[in-house]
Amino acid sequence: MILVTGAAGFIGSHVVEQLLRLGFKVAGIDNFDPFYDKEIKWNNLSNALKEERFSFWEGDITDVNFLDHLPFFPSAIIHLAAKAGVQPSLKDPKGYMDANVQGTLNLLEWMRKRGCSKLIFASSSSVYGNNQVPFSEEDNDIYPLSPYAQTKRSGELMNYTYHHLYNFDIINLRFFTVFGPRQRPDLAIHKFTDRIVHDQPIDVYGKGNTMRDYTFIGDIVQGVINAYYYLVAHRDIFEIINLGNRAPVSLAELIETLEDTIGKKAIRNYMPEQPGDMKVTCASVDKASRLLSYTPKTTLKEGIRIFYDWYRNQQNENEQIKYRCTYL
Repeated sequence: MILVTGAAGFIGSHVVEQLLRLGFKVAGIDNFDPFYDKEIKWNNLSNALKEERFSFWEGDITDVNFLDHLPFFPSAIIHLAAKAGVQPSLKDPKGYMDANVQGTLNLLEWMRKRGCSKLIFASSSSVYGNNQVPFSEEDNDIYPLSPYAQTKRSGELMNYTYHHLYNFDIINLRFFTVFGPRQRPDLAIHKFTDRIVHDQPIDVYGKGNTMRDYTFIGDIVQGVINAYYYLVAHRDIFEIINLGNRAPVSLAELIETLEDTIGKKAIRNYMPEQPGDMKVTCASVDKASRLLSYTPKTTLKEGIRIFYDWYRNQQNENEQIKYRCTYL
């Protein structure tokens, strides 16, 4: 059985569904952090909850008592639970340390007690700071620019300690700006789409010059699954691997792509650069290609179209619910 933490989130719910499609027995945990609407996360889980091979527990990895009372012994863990986002971490650094560092430590200790030694850890491209691109796993001098990024780097280092002391096999996956259906409502593509559709202005920081390596959720999930297969096929491993799209896109170009897909012009509200923001992210995926046969296939334009189709379906469903509630 595989345990997925953060199972009700954007990436977690997609990973759970793919594992179930492949025939695995999966347990999921999530604390439904109030960062965004709990109903959205329940909806993310709606397909998985129909499967007999999926079991779910609501709880928080910062709660040792919750972990100790879980009634299973997983063969591997895909650890996706975390407080996410650069800007929110500037306002709540302690909360990010508690959830992302202490929570990961609690999970590592729980694994040690339960005899589980296989871990995939969700890290982030943000750990690289403003290093020269493309970002390589061989980069040693990396200086995170935000509390969020620092917690992810701390998690990687703590994972190495448990690999060294207790022979844990661990793969740290550094995700690069994941997007697609179920993306969190606070993230740029989702937020901008909603605002453009409803004729509301969007905040454009730094004149739209920042660049991100937008990576479609389907490519990320395939990378996670291939990492799992690599993890269980090898012993005495500790790896850090980028999962990106190798194609950074400026914020200005992203907005133009959204405008073309939606068929409406955005109302731009230009703002100063935000503290903690990176200027550009771009992944070297040579290592992922070599070890995981990872080949991102979805372009930004194609991924935006898929996301927008999902967004419109969600809007239609919400309107139908409102209509039924009005006339009941």
